[in-house]
Amino acid sequence: MTIQFMTDSSADLPLFLQNKLHVEIVPLYLHFSDGQYKSGQTMDIELFHQKVKELGEVPRSAAPSPSDFYEAYKKIPPEKQILMLSISNEISSTYANAVAGKNMLLEEEPERVIEVLNTKTASCGICLLMHEANKKIEEGYAFEELVNHLTERIEQTATLFVLKSLDNLVLGGRLEKIKGKIAKTLNIKVLMKATEEGAIDVAEKVRGEKKSLKRFVDQIGEYTQNTENKIITMTYCRDKDRAINVLEKIRSTYAFYDAIIEESGPLISTYGGEGALVISFFKN
Repeated sequence: MTIQFMTDSSADLPLFLQNKLHVEIVPLYLHFSDGQYKSGQTMDIELFHQKVKELGEVPRSAAPSPSDFYEAYKKIPPEKQILMLSISNEISSTYANAVAGKNMLLEEEPERVIEVLNTKTASCGICLLMHEANKKIEEGYAFEELVNHLTERIEQTATLFVLKSLDNLVLGGRLEKIKGKIAKTLNIKVLMKATEEGAIDVAEKVRGEKKSLKRFVDQIGEYTQNTENKIITMTYCRDKDRAINVLEKIRSTYAFYDAIIEESGPLISTYGGEGALVISFFKN
């Protein structure tokens, strides 16, 4: 393959897709009180949950530096064209640093071809775009055609979340303790979405587990029709049985021709917490 795919550790890619496209992953950093870890490299999902439990905290995350990206690009043979799919620029400085690293290398090796795309999503959203890239590679798309196609597809990507617990938002200081306690007492579940710009926004607050999951499934139809020509991707935090159950409800309601399900890595689990579900699909 003449194209080298890259992404960051916010992307929850199944192994078959990583291997098929030979994806290189540049890790984000996770800072616990006992030290710094590289998400997906020096910290896997089991160690992550162990640390959260032992230390009673969630980590702070930090983007890879421009130098991290420079080094990652530099390792790729110069004849390969690099396509980097980054987590949304609205929620991380990863994209900006990926571009800075690209410019650093291009000063030394101006003949290099490197494209960095702001996916405006993360997790299974990047998985959806990688799956699309794989399809187009199989159809014979050249590098420039692929970049243009994925740029269009980014604008058509819907990413929706449902949180089972607000504990990680409270632990991480993103939600006041008092609000977290009230939400827990009232059994309030939060539905979230990626905005058109790629920020994360609260879509709805629903009382009760069953109602929130029903609404999670129902809202798909507000974004897309003709699902028989589309796939859906899902990531889950810890509770696989619950995720499979929800995915079965989705597929009995909508005619997606295929689905990819994967456990979320340490980075996404930091924000979602146990029981969180994320789905992505292409809008009309």
